[in-house]
Amino acid sequence: MRGTTILLVRREGEVALAGDGQVSFGDTIIKSKARKIRRLYDQQVMVGFAGSTADALALFSRFESKLDEFQGNLSRASIELAKEWRTDRILRHLEAFLIASDKHHSFLISGNGDLIEPDDGIIAIGSGGPYALAAARALLRFTSKTAREIAEEALKIAAEICVFTNVSINVEVL
Repeated sequence: MRGTTILLVRREGEVALAGDGQVSFGDTIIKSKARKIRRLYDQQVMVGFAGSTADALALFSRFESKLDEFQGNLSRASIELAKEWRTDRILRHLEAFLIASDKHHSFLISGNGDLIEPDDGIIAIGSGGPYALAAARALLRFTSKTAREIAEEALKIAAEICVFTNVSINVEVL
């Protein structure tokens, strides 16, 4: 997916989800301060997206319904969303990736039925995702920065490399 960078970092009980603010249409920047991360289920769950904005908004709504249905159980809501996303005739055509996290679990969710929980507590999606992931892993290993500080710094590094990522960074922390 081109056009954004979303990064989740877990460290010492803190979870930070960060996203840049750039919205691109082709090779033109049409917005620089978009919010691509949200809090759901009474502020207990953070979700970020990469991909088509309309598709992501539809998925946010669907995911919020799943969280309500399963009383905030992130694992169960994520499994059910991934299954539905993969099998539903309309949903399976949506082009987006989601990162969802609460205090205990973090998942990458895709329309292919993927539901991945990272080994190292770091997930990155979007065009700048590989750069942010590499930067976050290095910062996690070689600094004592907090999850928030790592997420912000890694996104700044990604923005120096990826033309679809900017430094207008939003961060949510649990």
